[in-house]
Amino acid sequence: MKYSLLKFFVLLKKFFLDNLKSLTADTLGWMAAITLHLSTVPSMLALMSGLTDKPPNIDLVLFIYISLVMLFGRAILLKDQLNIITIGIGFIGQSVLMAFILFK
Repeated sequence: MKYSLLKFFVLLKKFFLDNLKSLTADTLGWMAAITLHLSTVPSMLALMSGLTDKPPNIDLVLFIYISLVMLFGRAILLKDQLNIITIGIGFIGQSVLMAFILFK
């Protein structure tokens, strides 16, 4: 019993040492895509609710969209389903928010 518990901890340690770098890099990439999507949401919601009449700067929005398109292309090339779905849903959400502002 003690041998199998020790073997379990050795295998667990080996798993984390071998995969922690990759898991951390993937998690940070996923969080970066979500953060980019969420960066324009506060200003768009303020514009939609009438708290301000100033839309976000077009250069900010263009740079965010360009970086998301590049991340989306990277995810497609790497066949990373999580990032493909996350960025795709984010594009849909951003487009809906912009449509609400445009057709207000």
